Amino acid sequence: MKHAGAAALAGLEGLLAALRARPGLVEKKPGIFYRKGQAFAHFHEDAAGMFGDLRMGAEWERFEVNGAVGEAAFLAAVDGVLGGRLQR
Repeated sequence: MKHAGAAALAGLEGLLAALRARPGLVEKKPGIFYRKGQAFAHFHEDAAGMFGDLRMGAEWERFEVNGAVGEAAFLAAVDGVLGGRLQR
């Protein structure tokens, strides 16, 4: 599964805008976010669609983000981590 390219990320513009609005996140490269100097979230594309990887504690969790429901679940998990509540 490869990291999402510019064309794939264009389909996630709403989700990326929501991440950019979250305090404490820094987008080092398009679609690659850091928190406190550590990789925090990034996106992959493959034949099955788009996926977001989120650092939840010491582990990475993969979320399908091919539609509104998946994007909402990803953002809820992001907010859980940012708020100190790990959500699995």
